[in-house]
Amino acid sequence: MEKRKILIVDDEEDVLKGLEKRLSVAGYSVLKATSGIEAVAAAKRELPDLIVLDIVMPGMDGGQTAYALKEDPATKDIPVIFLTCLITREETGQTSAAIDGEYFIAKPYDPNGLLKEISKHLK
Repeated sequence: MEKRKILIVDDEEDVLKGLEKRLSVAGYSVLKATSGIEAVAAAKRELPDLIVLDIVMPGMDGGQTAYALKEDPATKDIPVIFLTCLITREETGQTSAAIDGEYFIAKPYDPNGLLKEISKHLK
């Protein structure tokens, strides 16, 4: 069985490395991007099964990136989990209806909670 592909997008290298390690150990194939522009290109090229996307990034932020992905027929159905420092852990998941049903997880994130959400979105 082929590994599920997850694209992680964050402008912070330490976050990318940490997520890459956790997701690889959990059995996922990991793609990385450090900007919204890179993320859109990678998503079109690789068609990942899920995207973990930081909201606060320079240039094209996570909201603009998600919008670009949802506007493209090739990537519009890829689920997105947002990572953000703009909400508290208590608010995690509560604002998911705000952007087309996407899911929000607060930074710093709970690794087990993130893996659980990824698994749920990939079913």
